[in-house]
Amino acid sequence: MEFQIKERYNFEDLLQVMRILRSENGCMWDRAQDHHSIRRAFIEETYEVCEAIDNEDVQLLKEELGDVLFQVIFHARIEEEQGHFNMDDVADGICKKMIYRHPHVFKGLTVDSTDEILDNWDDLKKAEKHQESVTDTLNSVARSLPALIRAEKVQHKAAKAGFAWPDVSGALGKVEEELDEVKRALNGDGNVQEELGDLLFTVVNLARFTDTDPESALNDTSEKFIRRFSHVEQGAITQGKQISDLTLQELIQLWDEGKQHEES
Repeated sequence: MEFQIKERYNFEDLLQVMRILRSENGCMWDRAQDHHSIRRAFIEETYEVCEAIDNEDVQLLKEELGDVLFQVIFHARIEEEQGHFNMDDVADGICKKMIYRHPHVFKGLTVDSTDEILDNWDDLKKAEKHQESVTDTLNSVARSLPALIRAEKVQHKAAKAGFAWPDVSGALGKVEEELDEVKRALNGDGNVQEELGDLLFTVVNLARFTDTDPESALNDTSEKFIRRFSHVEQGAITQGKQISDLTLQELIQLWDEGKQHEES
């Protein structure tokens, strides 16, 4: 299978690269892959796109989008070899879906707000997916999503159906209730994992009431923890010690110093 080396390539060239890699004379590793073996790579590449977005790194975003696109083409090529569908079928399907779900753009439907657009989207999706009950919509949320994102999406769909506290005080009270349940479980009265799950779920609901993305909030806190931990470790090094050489009280003191420095 011939391939022309160029100064600049396009989408058709990328399809050709994949065909060559999967061909008999292509790459042994690429030929050996299936959907399951490259599933994790798809997830990792998607997160790398997100990191490029978070860092506002345009050049990295271009690169990482290419990696995701390669994964899409990889999966489509596997199915094309089985005679099921090809990349054109994928494009056809998504075009038809977008046209169907944007009647205000393609079919002359009048809308007055983005909220109305989103409501129409949900209604059209339910009809398209034959979701006849609210439970059907909850079950449609992908179980492979990160747990915080999945919980938020499930709660959002339930809330749209009317299953929600009228204000944030109800959500906050539920967090306090579930925290008490965790305390009782830690004392031997209940399942700790189950109660911790309930607590996390209610915290996600509280985040929803405050228009806070729980995934972003937790990631921000992880970054903050790393920064403050770095101060603790540097403080130990300054004393000629390892972290393990310090008492908990000494570590807490260094932590508080790092926190005060950051806040100032």
